[in-house]
Amino acid sequence: MSRSAVSASSGVVPLPPDARFDIGPARFAAVHTDTTVTIPMSDGVVLCADLVRPGYDRSTPVPQAFPVVVNFTPYNRMGNRFAGRIAGWAQRRSERGAGSDRRRFTRRDLTHTPAGGAIDVWATNRTLVSRGYIQLIVDVRGTGSSTGGWDFFSPREQRDYVETLEWVRQQPWCDGHLALTGISYGGIAALIAAGLRPEGLDAIFAIVAGEDAPRELGLTGGAITLGMGAWLAAVNAAKFLPSPRGMIRNRVLGAYLRDRVREPGGLGHAARIAREEDHPDGYLNEHWDERLARFEEITCATWIHGAWHDVYNRSNFRMFDRLALSDGRKQVVVDDGYHLTVGSGFGEPDSPQSLDELQCAWFDRWCKGIENGIDGYGPVTVRRQGGGGWVAQPAFPDPAAQVRRLYLAPEVSGSAAHANTDAALRDTPPEDLTRLPLPTAKASWTSNNVALMSMGLTTLLSARAGSDDRGAEADAVTFTTAPLDADLTLSGPLNLRLRVEAGGTDAFWSVTVTDVEPDGASATLTRGCLLSSLRAIDTERSTYIDGELIFPLHTLRADTVLPVIPGEPFDLDIEINPTSAVLRAGHRLRVAIAANAPGRHWLRPALKRKVNGQSIILDTDHPSHLTFLAVGDH
Repeated sequence: MSRSAVSASSGVVPLPPDARFDIGPARFAAVHTDTTVTIPMSDGVVLCADLVRPGYDRSTPVPQAFPVVVNFTPYNRMGNRFAGRIAGWAQRRSERGAGSDRRRFTRRDLTHTPAGGAIDVWATNRTLVSRGYIQLIVDVRGTGSSTGGWDFFSPREQRDYVETLEWVRQQPWCDGHLALTGISYGGIAALIAAGLRPEGLDAIFAIVAGEDAPRELGLTGGAITLGMGAWLAAVNAAKFLPSPRGMIRNRVLGAYLRDRVREPGGLGHAARIAREEDHPDGYLNEHWDERLARFEEITCATWIHGAWHDVYNRSNFRMFDRLALSDGRKQVVVDDGYHLTVGSGFGEPDSPQSLDELQCAWFDRWCKGIENGIDGYGPVTVRRQGGGGWVAQPAFPDPAAQVRRLYLAPEVSGSAAHANTDAALRDTPPEDLTRLPLPTAKASWTSNNVALMSMGLTTLLSARAGSDDRGAEADAVTFTTAPLDADLTLSGPLNLRLRVEAGGTDAFWSVTVTDVEPDGASATLTRGCLLSSLRAIDTERSTYIDGELIFPLHTLRADTVLPVIPGEPFDLDIEINPTSAVLRAGHRLRVAIAANAPGRHWLRPALKRKVNGQSIILDTDHPSHLTFLAVGDH
């Protein structure tokens, strides 16, 4: 992760987060949607798509060529179609209720999300279309109404991206300029496609996308992420909801039915990974590597939009740093929210412009060549957790941040009577040898890890769901500082070095870093996890600053498994995702360590049989410590 400063393309002070970019008035009052578009692939598969064009009225498209914005989705484009119909209504309803002060993300911020333009960006951006763009929403092969079999981000699917864009440029309604957008899967597809350098691609706008989906979502820390099965089942269920009118008209219904009969469930491979011990694809390998974006090959302008409590929050800045683009042609914006809450609060004073307008301004600059100044934004724009507000930075981590180290110590902090074990986080290592066993972790459905996996939905359960982790800490060993004498700003990733011991031949470690408020509430800032046998680090790709390991990159490969010998102490480094947060004077910094995070991680039965107790060893000769970057004193 780079610490080099990045200047704005104009050579002046970067624009503030609340800058507004002129997108001009709407030019077209109506939207014309053609739901019968089919796109032939070179192997005979047919992709089905919705084509959304500016219209004189709903039945008459404007017969003019425009830039085309393409969105690849596995979730069935009929969902986008429905969302587009209710976007205006949802936005108006959402605007009636205000969000919170954003000191912590609350359920009010979740219900306020549509007001920021998120539904438009996910479905059909009316702001774009009304200002002279065309949108094409494409069901990827084997999903929605498209024929073929689904194999997410496979080389064949990637070839489909390129062939689709080639086909689009040949159509009379395309002026030769292309853009890609998408949320989650669609954002990853956009990044992958951009790395293949298709002709005519000017810009992408990728929202809550990741650098390495298998690492970040499928096998976090080496363990299967609970919810992957539900996601796969949902995509496979949605492929049985076709859009029949277009399929009948274009004579692809027969091929669709044939392919669905051939592959009705699509869950066999995932089930084997979840069930079988040492399945090859239960580790990172070449099979997963070929599904990743080639960020160094991307030449088009790229906007990356993330959230601190998103499933992909690990890699927003890694993606940004890997882009070899000139100043202004790459931007990263990270909000305090979840996978489903992008844009919450956008458009309000002291916040960025609404998400639909930001997307329009980005495409205006790079698809139409309009000098609207958005290339002078950021280029790193983040909302600091803890009520730190929006800030623009030349780079991430904050160039002013310095490396800090805090040691885990056995004395009672006095701040976590609710925890299984209340211990301290301090400036000096412990003097005596102490073993702290970890209890068996139980599910806490209001925890931040569960909120993350529910994409923010469980924040509706209570006022503090997702923002107070004391329930989960009841089954954890916690290490907490004394109250801070002054504000402390965290900026960047963190590394937790642990000296540990296992009673079995493996052990799993789940870590959360929290901001403890004066009233005792423990608000999660970030998290990490690791399976002990997969603790091997790729030192060349890990991040070191001033000689300190800040962001360890674990190989997570079968050929780098390290043995765990019962009763024999060993060291491991746990990668903790980046954050930007202000801890106010009087608050405390806490590290909570548990044997699992039920609701997020799932340990397969064969793995659970290897786990037989685990302990943290506090040893002055092998001190356990948290290493991080911060601005201010603690």
